[in-house]
Amino acid sequence: MNNAHTFIFELARRQGLLRPRDVEVCGFSRMVLSTLARKGKLTRLCRGLYALPDRPMSEHVTLAAVAGKHPNVVVCLLSALQFHGLTTQSPFEVWVAIPNKARAHKMDYPPLRIVRFSGEALTEGVEEHRVDGVTVQVTSVAKTVVDCFKYRNKIGLDVALEALREAWNAKRVKMDDLWHCAQVCRVANVMRPYLAALT
Repeated sequence: MNNAHTFIFELARRQGLLRPRDVEVCGFSRMVLSTLARKGKLTRLCRGLYALPDRPMSEHVTLAAVAGKHPNVVVCLLSALQFHGLTTQSPFEVWVAIPNKARAHKMDYPPLRIVRFSGEALTEGVEEHRVDGVTVQVTSVAKTVVDCFKYRNKIGLDVALEALREAWNAKRVKMDDLWHCAQVCRVANVMRPYLAALT
């Protein structure tokens, strides 16, 4: 095994996922990744994303794959609900938020569902989590619940109500956090009766 391969395997163990630019900044050709994948030494997860074949993977491996390829996206709505364990639904797309004027990201796998957020609605209530060695940005429980009310026409009011009930009953949110996020997302009037019913 040559030094480049040893270095790349060690980098894959440390990072979890590898992109061509990760090896290029270390002075190696991006072609070495596809060569190692052809030999079965690396697994190609999707275009431009590789991992060790035997690496342990969590149930949220698709979120890690998306964040590995597009580190600036924020996992939101149905995918954030699933991440926080607040829904029985299992979305086949990964729901991600990007800025209003940003170019839409594309991936062959997993498929993305793009939602455009702006200003504080994009930055407020975003948490960083380590998933399979990759930093993934996910909306907090309170922000996720509020986003579901804001996008109730896309995902359904029943999903938003289920998320609110689950989060509240499990004591995963505080009223102040919900109210703050509702004001940021401009859905305070929509949510007021539902929040009042909780207390």
